[in-house]
Amino acid sequence: MAEILAPCGSPEVLLAALRAGCDAVYLGGACFSARQNAVNFSDEDIERAVYECHKRGVKVYRTINTVIFDEQIEECMKAVEHCAKVGVDGIITQDLVLTEIVRRCCPELPIHASTQMTIHTRCGMEVTKKLGFKRTVLSRELPLDIIRELSELGIETEVFVHGALCMSVSGQCFMSAVIGSRSANRGLCAQACRLPCSAGGRGRERYDLSLKDLSYCDHLREIADAGVASMKIEGRMKRPEYVAMAVHSCKKALAGEEYDKKMLEDVFSRDGFTDGYLRHRLGADMFGMRTGEDAAAGTKALPKIHEIYRYEEKRDTLRFTVDIKEGQPVILRGEDSCGNIVQVEGSIPDKAQNRAVDENAVTKQLSKLGETIYSFGGAECRIGEGLFISPKELNELRRQVCTEMDNARANKNGRQTEFHKSELLDFDEYKGSGQTIRVNVSSLEQLEAVSPENVDICGVPIDLAVKAAELFPAEKLAVIMPRFTFRESSVIERVKQAKAAGIDRIYGTNLAHAEIAEELGMVLHAGYGFDLTNSCALNVVKNLGAADAVVSFELKAAQIARLKKPLPVGVYAYGRLPLMLTVNCPVSAAVGCKNCTHSVTDRTGRVFPVKCSKKEGYVEILNSEVLYMADKLSDLKAADFLLLEFTDERPAQVRHIIEEYSNGGLNGRPEKITRGLYYRGVQ
Repeated sequence: MAEILAPCGSPEVLLAALRAGCDAVYLGGACFSARQNAVNFSDEDIERAVYECHKRGVKVYRTINTVIFDEQIEECMKAVEHCAKVGVDGIITQDLVLTEIVRRCCPELPIHASTQMTIHTRCGMEVTKKLGFKRTVLSRELPLDIIRELSELGIETEVFVHGALCMSVSGQCFMSAVIGSRSANRGLCAQACRLPCSAGGRGRERYDLSLKDLSYCDHLREIADAGVASMKIEGRMKRPEYVAMAVHSCKKALAGEEYDKKMLEDVFSRDGFTDGYLRHRLGADMFGMRTGEDAAAGTKALPKIHEIYRYEEKRDTLRFTVDIKEGQPVILRGEDSCGNIVQVEGSIPDKAQNRAVDENAVTKQLSKLGETIYSFGGAECRIGEGLFISPKELNELRRQVCTEMDNARANKNGRQTEFHKSELLDFDEYKGSGQTIRVNVSSLEQLEAVSPENVDICGVPIDLAVKAAELFPAEKLAVIMPRFTFRESSVIERVKQAKAAGIDRIYGTNLAHAEIAEELGMVLHAGYGFDLTNSCALNVVKNLGAADAVVSFELKAAQIARLKKPLPVGVYAYGRLPLMLTVNCPVSAAVGCKNCTHSVTDRTGRVFPVKCSKKEGYVEILNSEVLYMADKLSDLKAADFLLLEFTDERPAQVRHIIEEYSNGGLNGRPEKITRGLYYRGVQ
C-alpha cells in the first residue's frame, strides 16, 4: 500500500502528523530547505524526530532541496553526513551535487528526486535512475494516465495529493528571484503568484496567477492502483491542525472510508479545491484565492480538529508475560507483532497480608497503555500463591517495558549509513579558447537575420528545425527542446526528423533531454533549465553527456567567475528572462484564447509578456524588461559563450543585438533594461 507522507515544518507539527497516523514524514533542517521560513529542525531535533518516527515504524525524509552554491558544498556534505549518522531514511533533493556526494560518500543512503527537478516523462525517469535516485517526485501537473505509465518504469514514484499549487512548474519559477531577489529555488519564495495580477479580465483586484489548492482525496485508491509508492501532502508552512486533518482524511480515503470533506476544506482552502491536473481538465475552475470566509471557517474548525490528534495513534499491539514467584524478582516481558521482545525486572514480591495479587489485578494495570503507541494484546500471568505486588510497581514495570520496546523498535527500524568524506572537485578543468556567441531564435524570420559567421550555434524551435536546415548551415543548428511536454514520443519523433535534415545538436531544457540525446546519438547542450549553480553539478551534467552548459542566471557574475569548469560554460546574456513555466495559461483562463492579451499585468502596472507553446501544452511568463549585458561583458569574461535569446524582436533588432554583443555595446544600451541577478544575486 502506498505511504501517506506528511509535511513537518516544526517538532509541534511532527507530533500532530504522527498522532494522526501518517506513514512517513518529510522535514527540513536549519539549511538547504526549500521552506526556509518554516521553523524547521536543528540537528538535535532531527535526531529526536528519527527516534520518534522509527519507534512508530514511520519513515523520515530530510529535504536538502535548494540549489547549492560552491561556497556551500562543504556545509552540504556535513548535512548529508548527519543524515547518514542519525538514520534518516532518505534525502529529497533537486541539486545534482547531492547525487555525487551520496555516490562517493554514502551510496547506501537513498535519495529522492524532488519535484523541483521537473521530472514528468519516461526519459526524465531514466535519467534519475542513472543518477542513483530511489524515488522520483513527479511534477504536479501530470494526469493519472501519465502517472501510471511513469510508475511502471522500475523506480518508485511520489505524487502530491493535497496542498497548495504553485502557478509555475516546480523548479522553473524565477519570478520571486528576478523581482525581489528571493529565490524559490533557495527556499525563499515570496509567493508572487498570490498577489494581485490581471491577465486581461475585468476587475481591479484580480488574482489571475493564483490556483486553488490541490486535493486528490477522492482519487487516492486510483492513484495507489496506478503503482504510486508515496502520496505526498504539501504544507511545511502549515499549522499542526492542517497537517493532522490532511493525514486523517487521506488515511480514511485510501481505506475506502468516508472523510469529512467540509472540515478538510474549512481548515485551509482557496475557495475550494481542484483536481484539474489529475483529470487534465484545466481552465478557470482551477483558479482561486483565499477569502475572508475561508479564513473564518478555518478558525472555527480548529478546535474540532484537535480531537483528531489529542491522543496517540496506536501503532502496534503489546502482549505481556509476567512472572511473580516467591523469592524471585518480578519479571515482565513485552512482545509486539514484529517479534521485538523486551524484559524488565522488579523487586521480590512480598507475602500477601490481606489480598494476594491475582491475574485480574495484574491485567488491569498492564492494560493501561493510554499515552503509548501500543494497544493491549493480552497478558499471560504466572503468579505464585499468597504473593503481593503493588499496583504502583506494576505500573512502573509496564512503563519500563514500553520504553524498552520503543527503543527496540527504533533500533530495528534504524538505518545508520557509513559515511566516508570524499573530494568532489577532482576533475580536470576546461581551459577556454575564447568567448563565442550563441543565439536562440523564435522564428524563421529571426533566423534569416543571423549571420552564421557571427555565431557559434543557433537554436531553433523544434517545429521549425527541418525548414531551418534549408536556410542555415545544419551543422551550426540546435533543436530547442520543449520545456514541458505531455507527449514525449511526439517530441522524439520530431527530433528524429531534424536529425534526418542534418541537425545533430539538442539544446536541452530539462534532464530528460540528456537521455533523448544519448538515445538518438546527438550532442547535448544543457540549457538554463538544468538549474546549474555549482561546479560539481556541472561535472555531473558532463558525465550525462553534455558538451557544454548554460549556468543558472540566479548566480552573480562573481560566482560564475569562481566556478571550476569541467566543460565549457555559458551565461544567459540577453533576452527576457523566463519567470514562470505553467501548463495552465492564466490568459486563457481569464479571457479565453480568442481574446488573448499575450501578457499579464501586476499590481504595479508592469506588463509581462506571455509566450505560448500551445502545441506542447505550456506557456511562459517572461520578464517585463530585457536583460542586457553587451556593455558589461568584462564582468562575464569567465563565460566561454554568451547566450542571446530572442522572442519578439524584429529581424533588424536581432542583427543589431548580435552586433552589439560582438562589439561590446559600442552603440549604447537600450533605455529599459535589466541586469538580472548578475550583481544583486539572490538570498
